[in-house]
Amino acid sequence: MSKTPFFELRLYVAGQTAKSLAACANLKRICETHLAGQYRIEIIDLSKNPKLAAGDQILALPTLVRRLPKPVKKIIGDLSNEDRVLVGLDVRPL
Repeated sequence: MSKTPFFELRLYVAGQTAKSLAACANLKRICETHLAGQYRIEIIDLSKNPKLAAGDQILALPTLVRRLPKPVKKIIGDLSNEDRVLVGLDVRPL
């Protein structure tokens, strides 16, 4: 069986809004369920440091960026659709 890759995820949010909080909770739940021990989440609050949006070219919030494994992928929204998130992260095939 092939070794599962390590996922480095960066979630961009804007303060403690309902969508931001939902995205954080949904991401943590999905990662614990499907990637236990194989992920790292960095949460970046752009209301505190808006300059950080330029690095990953963030246009909407919340946005999840999969930095590893390559290629970089982005998922926009509160991450409530688990299947869409798993497909977007390449955890589950289409």
